[in-house]
Amino acid sequence: MHTVWKGAISFGLVHVPVKMYTATEDKDIHFRSLHKDCGMPISYAKTCRHCDKEIELDEIVKGFEYEKDRFVIMKEEELEGIKDEAAKTIKILDFVDLHDIDPLYFQKTYYLSPDLAGAGAYSLLLEAIKQTGKIGIAKISIRSKSSLAAIRAVDNCICMETMFFPDEIRSLSQVPNLPTETVVNEKELGMAKALVEQLSEKFEPNKYTDEYRLALTALIEQKIAGESVDIMKTPAAAGRSNVVDLMAALQASLDATKPLPETSPPIRKRKSTSKKKDHVS
Repeated sequence: MHTVWKGAISFGLVHVPVKMYTATEDKDIHFRSLHKDCGMPISYAKTCRHCDKEIELDEIVKGFEYEKDRFVIMKEEELEGIKDEAAKTIKILDFVDLHDIDPLYFQKTYYLSPDLAGAGAYSLLLEAIKQTGKIGIAKISIRSKSSLAAIRAVDNCICMETMFFPDEIRSLSQVPNLPTETVVNEKELGMAKALVEQLSEKFEPNKYTDEYRLALTALIEQKIAGESVDIMKTPAAAGRSNVVDLMAALQASLDATKPLPETSPPIRKRKSTSKKKDHVS
């Protein structure tokens, strides 16, 4: 794994040197843009529409557009000057319960490993988090981006989830067509809850796969091998019906997900092994 950040976790006066690694990876299949006539990749040059010429990297500066086509230029030394002095520290501010955090806040996951002689302090924090069941809420700066973060234990590793600040999350009032109040039919609600119960399982992440990526990989391999490719529509999901009535749809869903009754083998009639006694009058 490639180290993306190096610093320390601090809680109280305890200092835990750590290295950070990205916990997830991009599995998307990326395409290059090619010239249709010759099949070669197209390059994208950085050009200035005012000077009508290609711009070199050392000629580029950062600017903020405060009005249409009006910019204020920011120098690198100015940006460096306003950075937090503790930019290399994950400072835990509070400890909270995980269920108090809405998943809406979570952004990206990282693994943290002990660095240098920090194994003892690392193990101490790891075990304290495990045994209290708490989550640390911290501040961190990665690549000039300041974030909130949640520090938690995953098995024998301290894991960090970057989080959005509250003002980065849009208000629900901006979402169109939300109901002002929920009015439901009690019978339909009962059937919906029964369907939820029937579909409830223990979360097993390994049973979920990206079918599109697998199909796209197979298609690419076919084309590399020079095989002919038939273009066809994906078949409709099995069991899908055109039921419009909500009650009928709920009932059909319940019937489709109902577990099959266990069938037991037929009971064979045992033959009597005792001899029939003679009747004495």
